[in-house]
Amino acid sequence: MTALATAPTARPRPARAWRAVMRLHRPALIFWGFFVSVVSAVLLWAYGPGGNAAAAAWQRPCTVDLCDVGYAVDIYHLAYRFCEALITFLPVLVAVWAGGLLIGRELENGTAELAWSQSVSPARWLATKLAVPAALLTAGTTLLVLLHRLLFDAHQVPKGWNWSDNGTFEANGPIAVAFPLLALALGALSGLIAGRALPGLIAGILATATASTLIGLAGPHLVPWKTSVGDLKEGYAAPSGVIYGREGAVTSTGAHIPDPCTGAGKACPAAHDIVGYYSEYHPSSQFWALQLTQTALILTVAALATAAAFTLLRRRTS
Repeated sequence: MTALATAPTARPRPARAWRAVMRLHRPALIFWGFFVSVVSAVLLWAYGPGGNAAAAAWQRPCTVDLCDVGYAVDIYHLAYRFCEALITFLPVLVAVWAGGLLIGRELENGTAELAWSQSVSPARWLATKLAVPAALLTAGTTLLVLLHRLLFDAHQVPKGWNWSDNGTFEANGPIAVAFPLLALALGALSGLIAGRALPGLIAGILATATASTLIGLAGPHLVPWKTSVGDLKEGYAAPSGVIYGREGAVTSTGAHIPDPCTGAGKACPAAHDIVGYYSEYHPSSQFWALQLTQTALILTVAALATAAAFTLLRRRTS
C-alpha cells in the first residue's frame, strides 16, 4: 500500500499592519493624494505660466489716463495665498482625522479591541497607526514646502510678499512639516482619552489650536532679538520687512521702558527722561534660526504627546 505524503498545512500570513491601516483609511489616503496634487499643481502653475503672465502684465506700460495690469497679477497672488492658506490649515484637518477617525472611532466601535485580541499588540497597533500617516504627511508636506519656496524665491511681481508674513513664514520651511505631525500626535492622544469619535475630534482640534498658538507666541523669543535705537527726532527705527517684537522708550541711563508718551505732547519725553526709542526685531538673516528652533519645539511637544499616548494605552490594556 502506497502511503500518501501529506504536505503540512500552510498557515495564512497575517496582513502587514501598515497595509491594514491604509486599507481601512483608504478615503483619507485618497483625500491626501488629492490635496497634495491640487496644491502642487496650483503652485507649479503660479511658478510657470501664471507667474509669466503676471510679470508681463506688471511690466505693461501705463497710458496717460489708465494703469491697469488686468487680472493676471490678482490671480497670481490668489493662487499663492490659496496654497499658503491650505498648507497652514492642514494641521486642523489632521487633528480632526486623527482624533475622530484614526483612534476615536476604532475605540468606539470596538475594532481596536478586536485587533488586540488577534496577532497585533496594543503598542504595535498604535505605533502603526501613527507611523503610516506620519510618513505620508512628512512626504507630502515636504513636497509642498519645496514648491512653495520655489515659487516664493522666483516671485515675478516685485510687490506683495514678505518672508515674515503670517502664513508665508510657516509655509516656507520645516515648521509646515512639523505642525501636521504635532496635530497627529495630539489628535491620537485626544482620541485615546475620549474613547469616542466626536469627543476625540473636538478635543484634537482644541489641543492642536492651543499648542499651535502657544508655540507661535513663544517661537520668536527662542532666538535673540536684534535691537535698533532711534533718537527723539527719528523715533522708532526698526527696518521694514522684519518680524517685530517689543518696542518702547530709552532713558538717559540706557534703560528700556514702556513708552509713557504715546499720544502725549512734546514735553512728555523730557518729563520722563526719555532720549530715544528702541525696537526689537528679527531680520531675514534669522529665518533659518527661527525655523529650526520652532521646529525643534514642535517636534518635542509631539514626542511628549506620543509618549503620553503610549503610556495611557499601556495602562488601559495592562
